Amino acid sequence: MNLSGKTVLVTGGTDGIGAHLARQLRNKGATVILQGRTPARIAAARADGFEVVEADLSHLAGVETLLGALSGRAIDILVNNAGAGADHDFRDGSPDPELAERAIFLNLTAPIRLITGLMPVLLARPAAMIVNVTSGLAIAPRSGGPVYCATKAGLRSYSQALRAQLAGTPVHVLEALPPVVDTQLTAGRGNRKMAPAECARQIIAGMERDVTEVNVGMVKVLQMVHSISPALARRIMLRF
Repeated sequence: MNLSGKTVLVTGGTDGIGAHLARQLRNKGATVILQGRTPARIAAARADGFEVVEADLSHLAGVETLLGALSGRAIDILVNNAGAGADHDFRDGSPDPELAERAIFLNLTAPIRLITGLMPVLLARPAAMIVNVTSGLAIAPRSGGPVYCATKAGLRSYSQALRAQLAGTPVHVLEALPPVVDTQLTAGRGNRKMAPAECARQIIAGMERDVTEVNVGMVKVLQMVHSISPALARRIMLRF
């Protein structure tokens, strides 16, 4: 897809991968609308010239706020990038079920709600795209993050089924699977992390090529191992 002239909505667009996606998409000639929830980051993005809708996508009211703000707008590309982890490791004590529920809504329910709400607009465009940012952990989970892994695996499955439904329509479905990226979400998790700018670059390159999946960085290796032996891929990742 030629991104020049397209109107793109990026959720979680004021920080991390989303912020780099926003800048790089703008450099490609796209008009970029961001969703964010942290006032200081929203202010910084607006100062940088971006339109930002303040909404918390970890609950239904935030999704409705975002959809309401976009009513009547012609959106060509929806990038479901917003996400959060959830500590859910019984080896460290009793997990917080409310934290898990917020992560499930933000990572899985909100993208489905946004896709559902924007589908009539996307179908009306000559060419449109849905980009669902999942994770290499959607392929094989790590033991310390079962809730996060489950939400990303769920969004991966949803993306695959949605792609089949939309075959023959103007809407292309792309799944992006990043590795561990150096963002606030991964703070304290090792040193071998991909730079968010490079992650964004690879995702955008996939958008321009109209591919169905972008395996970013080391996820290419994980995907290769999984294609040979899913059990081996699981054994490797469950060690973490």
